[in-house]
Amino acid sequence: MSINRDNLAYLDRAGAQEPAAAVPPLPAVMLEPLVRAALLEDLGRAGDITTDAVVPAGARAETALVARQPGVLAGLDVAAMAFRLVDPGLEIEVLRGDGARLAAGDAIAVLRGPARALLTGERTALNFLCHLSGVASATASVADAIRQYRARVVCTRKTMPGLRALQKYAVRVGGGSNHRYGLDDAVLIKDNHVAIAGGVRTAVERARAGVGHLVKIELEVDTLAQLEEALDIGVDAVLLDNMGPDMLARAVAMVDGRAVTEASGRITPATAPAVAASGVDLISIGWLTHSAAVLDIGLDHRG
Repeated sequence: MSINRDNLAYLDRAGAQEPAAAVPPLPAVMLEPLVRAALLEDLGRAGDITTDAVVPAGARAETALVARQPGVLAGLDVAAMAFRLVDPGLEIEVLRGDGARLAAGDAIAVLRGPARALLTGERTALNFLCHLSGVASATASVADAIRQYRARVVCTRKTMPGLRALQKYAVRVGGGSNHRYGLDDAVLIKDNHVAIAGGVRTAVERARAGVGHLVKIELEVDTLAQLEEALDIGVDAVLLDNMGPDMLARAVAMVDGRAVTEASGRITPATAPAVAASGVDLISIGWLTHSAAVLDIGLDHRG
């Protein structure tokens, strides 16, 4: 399969050329096992019996990936890999790259080659592309809402099993940043850790003694009293959970730059500006990955 990337730059609604997204693509070696597993799940034990019965073996077709609604594109390389694994001979002409702001009706890519391969790979390719574009679009809706503030929107570990790397990539494409990737790359002491350890100080001291010098320690706090204790002990970041904008502003003033401040708790594009105005550094949102609506993208036959 050949991919023509000469057209990766895209046009905004006024017709001016914009640069492609600066987010580096994920290595193919990370994508291939996920896409292969999805194709095998779909092909089952007998392959695409509908397409094999209806479409002649030598038939060729030209199709286009087309946005049905506005949003941010993410996951084109994953979709392309789904088609490539079905038939390496397919040609894909890329018209919009990941990070492109799409309008309804925008063509994303043109695909040419054996009709059977196009139809067999269609659903797997679209499943990835629509979902990841939905994550990127949801992230962009929050990032756009808080653009005038210093805060950054970040995702969480509330990801779909097996898709964490892809979903976190889509968050970056949408203008967000990533929180920790797993349980092994940062310490986040939450309320249950504190309860079982017997207190904030004990939990933090045990964490500090148990991890390496390069590992950051974050503590979740629900009250300003807990925050004061955390600052007295000393942590790298504080997760200000379910605090309203006024309390968040007071918390940020208490921290006074001594730790990274992160707000969380049912934050939406509508409520995010008030949260960001409090002065927090980060706004973490779980629904970006676990509940984002798909972006409607279709594969249209060109006769």
